[in-house]
Amino acid sequence: MHEAITREMKRCITDCHECDVTCLSMAMIHCLEMGAKHTEPPYFKLMMDCAQICATAIDFMARMSAHHAHICRECAEICRACAASCEQIDVMEACVDACRKRAESCDKMMG
Repeated sequence: MHEAITREMKRCITDCHECDVTCLSMAMIHCLEMGAKHTEPPYFKLMMDCAQICATAIDFMARMSAHHAHICRECAEICRACAASCEQIDVMEACVDACRKRAESCDKMMG
């Protein structure tokens, strides 16, 4: 039997995509241009981790994987860490907002 992707899952996929694109573009465009704290390895790696886990979560949800809740749990954790990290750096509000929104969507997928 074919399972349909729910409205809640579609919303989560959309939020994942927004967070993935936001983190990746902020890192590659804004942070690399700004340098200094914006490109310190722990901070920069966390942004890359956040973008990658969002892309992975999209894949798991789109395939209706039985393991998508596990991936969403990890995604929420990494997104929260990325938001907290980005709050410490100037002009990173877009990343903070996208990560927080994504974490909230992931929390709903774990239910």
